[in-house]
Amino acid sequence: MRYVRGGPLSLLADLKSGKRGAVAKAISSVENGAAGSRALMKSIFRDPGDSVIIGITGPAGSGKSSLINRAAIELGRLGARPAVLAVDPTSHLTGGAILGDRVRMAESADSGTYIRSIASRGATGAVSAHVRDITRVLEYAGFNPVIIESVGAGQTEVEISRIADITVVVFNPHTGDGIQAVKAGITEIGDICVVNKGDLPGAQKLQEALKEFVGSDGGPPVLMASAKTGSGVKALARMLYKMMEAGARREGRLEEELRGVILNNIKERIDSMLDADETYQECLKKVRARRMDPREAAEKVARKLVG
Repeated sequence: MRYVRGGPLSLLADLKSGKRGAVAKAISSVENGAAGSRALMKSIFRDPGDSVIIGITGPAGSGKSSLINRAAIELGRLGARPAVLAVDPTSHLTGGAILGDRVRMAESADSGTYIRSIASRGATGAVSAHVRDITRVLEYAGFNPVIIESVGAGQTEVEISRIADITVVVFNPHTGDGIQAVKAGITEIGDICVVNKGDLPGAQKLQEALKEFVGSDGGPPVLMASAKTGSGVKALARMLYKMMEAGARREGRLEEELRGVILNNIKERIDSMLDADETYQECLKKVRARRMDPREAAEKVARKLVG
């Protein structure tokens, strides 16, 4: 296939050389589902990069963006070429997103870190459906690591661990009751736990609670840091860089992605089929009239659709 000048595929050479204009254009193409974006991703997939994907997640207000800003600068000093993909929450009412992470990451952007904010668009687990493809664009462009900042969705935000090679969970002393915070399922996905805002009262207590929860033998390290003062950030960056050099790669990522795409495609087709299915409409009327319970209705419709 020939690359047409000005079309999505013509971006490949510029992407490979890491030209930022090409990176921005490719990401916009993928995010908006522009014509040719699938062909672009197909070409990129055949020639993958070798980047480590770092997921940064944690409760809202834990200071993830500010911590990433500092850590990215330190990773750059260690010889890495980081890029940050910040996933912002989409409003359920307006469909808009704040996309304000770049304001808090201006310092690292000035030092050479590539930063892009995208809207979650209501994707399950608050991680956009386009994140994997955009991560591949950044990887293809030679950025390493690619840091994904997940929206702060609290205790249920665990989807990031299915995408990342290394998952960092960030807490702060004002998250709430320390014991309640460490009960979160989010804690269990972390390869590294970080108590941010370590200059605030209660930070030491939260760190001790986290260490007790995850266990000292074989559990993830629990670091103390402060994005405000810079304390502990170098230690975090060094630990991440060491894991990168060790070739941190999580097995099963592609299988999970394939299953996710298949299930999403099936869901979209079933949604379309339901809208036009007479049996579904009849069952819906009976459920609303309390003449059939939802489980019975679902079994009847499922038998009709999938046999």
